[in-house]
Amino acid sequence: MTDTPLRVSLSVNDRVLLHLLENDHQADHFIATSAITRPGIAEACGLHPPNVSRAIRPILKQGFVSEHTRQIRGEDRRQKTWQLTPLGRDEIKNRMPSIKKTKILIRNREGEMLEVSAGEAADRLDSNLSLLQVLMMAIAEGMLQYGDIRLGRIEKGDNLPPPGRLQVLAGAHSTYHIRAPDTRTVHGREEEKSELDQWYNGRKSALVVNGIAGCGKTTLVSHWLNARLDSETNLRVMYYPCQPWDTTIGIATSILHRLGIESKGSMEWDPYRILETLPMSPSAKFDVDMYRRRLTAYLTDPEKLRERVFESLEEKSKTPPYILLVLDDVHNVEDEAKHLLGSLLQVADQTPLRMLLISRTALSFYDRRDVHTRGLIDEISLRGLSLEEIEEWIAEFESPSPPEPEEVHRMTGGHPLAVELLEMYGNIVHGDWLRFLDEEILDVLPEQHRDLLSYLSLADRPVKWVALAKLSGIEGTPPSELLSRGIITELEEGLWLHEAMRERLLREVGPVMDERRKALKKATKSRNYNFNSYVDLTSRQNHPSVLLQLLGQLLVHCEIIPRLEFLLLQIYQGSLDYYRH
Repeated sequence: MTDTPLRVSLSVNDRVLLHLLENDHQADHFIATSAITRPGIAEACGLHPPNVSRAIRPILKQGFVSEHTRQIRGEDRRQKTWQLTPLGRDEIKNRMPSIKKTKILIRNREGEMLEVSAGEAADRLDSNLSLLQVLMMAIAEGMLQYGDIRLGRIEKGDNLPPPGRLQVLAGAHSTYHIRAPDTRTVHGREEEKSELDQWYNGRKSALVVNGIAGCGKTTLVSHWLNARLDSETNLRVMYYPCQPWDTTIGIATSILHRLGIESKGSMEWDPYRILETLPMSPSAKFDVDMYRRRLTAYLTDPEKLRERVFESLEEKSKTPPYILLVLDDVHNVEDEAKHLLGSLLQVADQTPLRMLLISRTALSFYDRRDVHTRGLIDEISLRGLSLEEIEEWIAEFESPSPPEPEEVHRMTGGHPLAVELLEMYGNIVHGDWLRFLDEEILDVLPEQHRDLLSYLSLADRPVKWVALAKLSGIEGTPPSELLSRGIITELEEGLWLHEAMRERLLREVGPVMDERRKALKKATKSRNYNFNSYVDLTSRQNHPSVLLQLLGQLLVHCEIIPRLEFLLLQIYQGSLDYYRH
C-alpha cells in the first residue's frame, strides 16, 4: 500500500500496438469496425485524430503494422485502417509481460488503496476492462475505484459458482454444425465430385481441398456432403467453420462435444477421461498427446460410440459408420493448431474418424510422404471452371445476348464468383469481383510480392524464376505464400499466374506498367538458349521428329534465326545418319 500517487506512462507506439492486438480478430476482414480507423485508434489511445498517422508512421516503416482501405460497418465510404503484421504481433507479445507489470493504484471493494500490476487490475476490480483501458484510465485518473460506473458492470459476484470442470463444454454446441450450410447451385465440377466420391469410398484418412479465395471450395464440399448425408444414415458430420480467433483448445473442446462427451452433473459422460487433458487453469498446458491417446481409445470402443454417437445405427448397411470432421477455412488456425491437426490425423488413421479440410493455402502440418507413399491424405486443388463448364452455365442465362464463353474464360480464368456476378448483373468483370480479389488476396500481400505478380501478368508465356527474381528484387526461392495459395503455379518452363489475378492486374495502367513491360521483355530476351543442350543432333538415337521439334523452338525465338542455315544442315546430316544406321 502507498500514499503517494504513481506516475503511469505508456508510449504511443505501445498504445497503438496494444490496441491493434486487441482488435486483431478483424485482420484481413472485408468489412471492419471503426475501432481500427483513425478516429477509433485516437479514442482508444488518447491521441488527437490528426496525430494518428504521424504516430503510426514509425511502426509502419519498421514493418509492425500494415495499412489498408476497408469498408467500415455503418459507414457509406471506405476508410483507411491499420492491422498488425506477423512481425508486429511477435513484437507486442514480447513487450506484453513488461507492460503487464506496470504498477497502478486501485481502491478495492473494502475501500483499501492497493498498488497492483496492470495485468491483474481488471480481476481485482471485477471488471472486463482490457489491459489498454486499464492503463489509459490510470494515466488519466491516477487511480481506479471499485464499482466506478466507467468500469462497466461488475462481472463477478459471490453467487456465481467457481470456474471448473462443470463449465468446460459450455457453449460448444454453438461452434459447429451437424450439416454443411445450404449452398448455391454447383455448375460443372463433375471431375471434382468424382474425386470426392473416390476418396470417401477409399481408405485414406483425410482429404484436403485447396484453392484461391472464391473458387467454390465450400460450395462444392457442402453440396457433395449434404447429398451424402441424405443418402447415408450411418454418417455423422461435424462441420466447423474456422475463424481467425479460434484456438486449439476451442476446436478440441467442440470435437469432444460432438462426440457425446458431457461435463454437466448427472449428465456427465467421459468414460476415458478425455476432459482431463484440457487445461483447467490459465497456466495449465494442453496435453495434445494424452488427448490423442484417450480420444483414440474412445473412438475404438464400439459400445461407447453406439451409446452416444451412433444411437440409431443400422445393423445392416453397405457403408461402414463414419464420423466426418469438416474444418472449413482451416488456414485461419493452422499456425496455432498444427499439433492438434497432426494428432487428429493419427486418430483418423486408426478410428472411424475421417477429416475433410478446406483451405486457401497448401497446408504444412503433414508432409508429402503422407500423400504419395503412406496413403494417408488425398488432395484436390480447385482451379477455375473449364471452358466447357462455363459454356454450359452461360447456356442457362436468361439473357437475349449472353457473352461468348471463350471471352469469359479468358478474362476471368473461370473464377465461379465472376461468372455468378455475370449472371446477376451482365458484366463479365464486375467491380465487386475485382474488389473481392483486392481485399482477400492482393491487399494482404507484401509490396515485393505484388510487384512480382504485376510483372508476371504482362508475360504471354511462363517466366523463369531467375528473371522474375531479378526484376522484383526477391532473393531465394519463389515465395511459398504465393505458391501455397495457388496464385502462381510453378511449371517446368517457369512461373505462371492465375488467370483471375492476371485480369485484375492488367487493369493497372501508367508509366510504371510500361516500364515493367519493357523490363520483362528485355529480361526474357536476354536469355541465351543453347539448343545443342536439348539434343545431340548427330546422335543415331535421335529421330528426325525430335530434331524438327527443335526447329520449332527456333521459330519461337526469333533472335537466333541467323543460325537457321547451319542448324538445317545438321538436321539433314542427322536424318541421313539415322536412316543409314
